[in-house]
Amino acid sequence: MFTLPLGPEGAELRPLEIWQADEFLAHMDRARETVGERNGLPDVVRDLTQSRAFLRTYAERQAADSGRLYGIWLDGTLVGGVLFRTFDPVHGVAEAGCWLEPAGVGRGLVTRACRAIIDWAFTVRGMRRVEWHVATDNAPSIAVARRLGMTREGVQRSAYVHRGRRLDMELWSVLSEEWNQPASS
Repeated sequence: MFTLPLGPEGAELRPLEIWQADEFLAHMDRARETVGERNGLPDVVRDLTQSRAFLRTYAERQAADSGRLYGIWLDGTLVGGVLFRTFDPVHGVAEAGCWLEPAGVGRGLVTRACRAIIDWAFTVRGMRRVEWHVATDNAPSIAVARRLGMTREGVQRSAYVHRGRRLDMELWSVLSEEWNQPASS
């Protein structure tokens, strides 16, 4: 297992695995209200069986090279995560995503964690495009996409259902040739 430091405040990025189902469930219980406002994950992980099943799904995706899941720990406590919801090395396209409980907000953890996994996807795995799908009213997630140097490609109207509401989704992306390039003035 690897551990990647995410800054001076004791934050780390590491794989989130099945054996951590108890810890993941406790994190979801802490994050349920705030993360659930914009993300369906807390609705899927409500008990230990569902926690294990979710983590098993990502273990299977990793084994099939079609997804990845990582946790963000702050001072030894799981406070969020980043993932490749989809990962298609044949076509060179992945979709990244994130979530964070209030204890981790405002520290740049998601941006640094996403930067690490996207950099790996481009430089190690040879991916060509990483996408970011976000509800049009999710300003914090849109800000992450901007900080990552992504380009807003458009809006998919009424594309996603969350807690009975149809939401418009923005599609953002960054291409491998744009990654780590200096910003133009």
